Amino acid sequence: MQDALAKKTLSIKPIRTMINHSTTEVFFDNLEVPSWNIIGKEGGGFRVVLQSMNAERTLIASESIGDCRFFLDRAVAYSKERVVFGKPIGANQGIQFPIAKAYMATEAAATMVEQAATKLDRGENAGKEANIAKYLAAEAAFECAQAAFQTFGGFSFAEEYDIERKFRECTLYRIAPISANLVMSFVGQHVLGMPRSY
Repeated sequence: MQDALAKKTLSIKPIRTMINHSTTEVFFDNLEVPSWNIIGKEGGGFRVVLQSMNAERTLIASESIGDCRFFLDRAVAYSKERVVFGKPIGANQGIQFPIAKAYMATEAAATMVEQAATKLDRGENAGKEANIAKYLAAEAAFECAQAAFQTFGGFSFAEEYDIERKFRECTLYRIAPISANLVMSFVGQHVLGMPRSY
């Protein structure tokens, strides 16, 4: 009797974050879902959610590639403009090589993002490609951010260049919506056929 009288609620609670992403916690208490709102078969909702996560990971990977290009464009331009001891700082291997390495990581990750997106467009299972793309793109964005920080030096902390802002944003994707460790667990188990690690 008490269960039947339980209050049915849906509550949404905003979560404050350090970056410009709005996110919330959603709580469902005693809510009933009408049969016409069920996606897939009853009891199979988690499988449907897992498939949608491949699209989310591909989307996040694409955003990370955009972050890469942001950092690279600014780092390359600044390395050509900033002159120290009579030559552009981009002529120094200590500046040029990290930018070149970050560029190569970006291109490799972008190729994987394209493979994941192509599979999703065809309606195929893109679990492998989406997970690898998300991991590689997030790591590439972080590497590009580091290269930009080294290129700009102390100016990377100045708001006018947006390096510090984008750094905070791109750091998120190394841990969300899925952490690097979970991607490696997926690849180990589902791609390489190794025993489950968790």
